Amino acid sequence: MNGLFVIDKPGGITSHDVVSRLRRITGERSIGHLGTLDPMATGVLPLLLGRWTRLAKFFGDAEKSYTGTIFFGFATDTYDADGQATGDAQPLALDLQGLRALAVGFLGTQSQMPPPFSAKKIAGKPAYALAREGKPVELKPVPITVRHFSIDTLENNAATFSMTITSGGYVRSVAHQLGQMAGCGAHLGALRRTAAGAFTLAQAHTLDELEQHRGSPEKLDALGVHPRMMLPGMPAVTADAQTLGRLRNGMQVNLPEFTSASLVKVFASQSELAAIAKRVAGTLFQPMVVMG
Repeated sequence: MNGLFVIDKPGGITSHDVVSRLRRITGERSIGHLGTLDPMATGVLPLLLGRWTRLAKFFGDAEKSYTGTIFFGFATDTYDADGQATGDAQPLALDLQGLRALAVGFLGTQSQMPPPFSAKKIAGKPAYALAREGKPVELKPVPITVRHFSIDTLENNAATFSMTITSGGYVRSVAHQLGQMAGCGAHLGALRRTAAGAFTLAQAHTLDELEQHRGSPEKLDALGVHPRMMLPGMPAVTADAQTLGRLRNGMQVNLPEFTSASLVKVFASQSELAAIAKRVAGTLFQPMVVMG
């Protein structure tokens, strides 16, 4: 099966668990997710299936949007509610307006230190694996951009928030740093991804929904993202047989309609994606990815 599913990930399982279950539902072995969600997190998790996994590189820089809860009073070693407290509880001295004033300082581009319990690789090994073994975790800060960060409510040391952050950014790290700035420590209590790039909760399906159609490829396919709606920033063209033949053989082709587009989705029919092509010069395009 080739396609893209937007899953509404449940809490308490890993992104890899979602992949494993989708393999059982669809029978497709080649599946990759577009951006990991921590076990406690829920929400939008796009997954590419089959030959469409070749398209993962075109989704790498997608921004992510979230809602969630930050608990103030103590920090944890994982920066979220799944971890162990790293100190005694401290009172939160700031009110809602005070926290909002601190949140403004996170907007824009900055360097962020990933959490020690993260999937970042150190000498080929995930940081969380080293942390669990009690070994030193030497991570490097990475550039991120926070487009939006709003503290919406505050009640009993729990603040609800919404955030949009660039790919590679950790909401847990923002919560941890905000707690440091507030002088009492904090950790992420709940997190829900509401959007990943162009994909939102409105397009998402639960694993239980997909499970109902196990063994029925046509019904499963209907729940996936339509190929024409994928990568909406790229224009689409339906090519004739001769053009498709040249693309499938790695040859350059002319696509006169798209003289200004840098990347184009080339279809063999209304729903069969044949290739992603890159403009070389003028109307001349070179296939970057051929779907077969």
